[in-house]
Amino acid sequence: MCGFNELKNAGVGIARQGGLGSNVAEALVRMGVGKLIIADFDVVEAGNLNRQNYFLDQVGRGKTDACIENLARISAETEIVGQTIRLTAENIPQVFAGADVVAECFDRADQKRMLAETVLSKMPRTAVVTVSGLAGYGRSNEIRTSQLGPRLALVGDQISEAAPGVPLTAGRVGVAAYHQANAIAEILIDRKNIQGF
Repeated sequence: MCGFNELKNAGVGIARQGGLGSNVAEALVRMGVGKLIIADFDVVEAGNLNRQNYFLDQVGRGKTDACIENLARISAETEIVGQTIRLTAENIPQVFAGADVVAECFDRADQKRMLAETVLSKMPRTAVVTVSGLAGYGRSNEIRTSQLGPRLALVGDQISEAAPGVPLTAGRVGVAAYHQANAIAEILIDRKNIQGF
């Protein structure tokens, strides 16, 4: 099957396990990615269940542990390494060592920028797929993937942000997460043909 070996032999890092990260992880396990490195310091809250890939009986548990539990129910083929840690510019290269691609799944713009800059400057053989603009509902066709360089892809409408009256909803977050997973698969399968990667 075209692309299967590239996915099976790849490693992907996922920075945070919220609405984006928990759904990106699920999609990648279902695609057959060989190794996931997931990192988060947070716990599952009841308010997360409207868009994150967790269950009511997991409220109060660490997101990393709960995510690993859920992913193991999908497939035993993917190696999953979990770290309960707050990601910083200093520890990202070590946490995601060996990852071919890192999925940026932060909420705040400054954290998004920090992760992308860290991966691009300190991890020369690693690509990053980042997200900007996915809050609200409707307009799902406005979420798109843009290739900004051989090692950088951006998912989102680049406009929408969470605000009073503009919630994060499962529909838009899910569309963005699956765009992210698809962009990661494209990079992994096509990287030998991408100049500069």
